[in-house]
Amino acid sequence: MALEQEIERWHFQFYGRVQGVGFRFTAGYLARSLDLTGWVRNEYDGSVTMEVQGRSDAIEHFLNSLQTQRYIQIENYEREAISPIQEQRFRTEY
Repeated sequence: MALEQEIERWHFQFYGRVQGVGFRFTAGYLARSLDLTGWVRNEYDGSVTMEVQGRSDAIEHFLNSLQTQRYIQIENYEREAISPIQEQRFRTEY
């Protein structure tokens, strides 16, 4: 019997061409398809802030998928591990 992977939560700040290109919609779609929870939000400085929670392998797949989207161009991002919380879905914040 396989051991269940531990749940992780990460805080991200993305820079580059990340607004006006479907980043939040794509992040939500990918997160839901991978059973990840969290949120995503545009910032006034043109960056995107996101928290994502789930299995480590799902989060890495999520990040790789975001970085290979046609119109999204992530030039740089900051990543910080934070404590998991109780939450049921991935949402877009405004």
